[in-house]
Amino acid sequence: MKTITAFTAIAIVGCGATLADAPAAPSATPVKHASLKVCNKQADAKKLIGPARAQFVRDCRAGKSA
Repeated sequence: MKTITAFTAIAIVGCGATLADAPAAPSATPVKHASLKVCNKQADAKKLIGPARAQFVRDCRAGKSA
């Protein structure tokens, strides 16, 4: 009888933990920023160097279009 009670208690606690960890609903408009790797590849393609490259990568990561 103690075994059944213990398994029941474990099952109840386990189910409660599973329900508490449910993921939140995604927002209607998810914001996706370009990764540093993608922005660096674009800067390489444009052959940017120095401050111009740094500014381009910052703008790219922020989602600003050129």
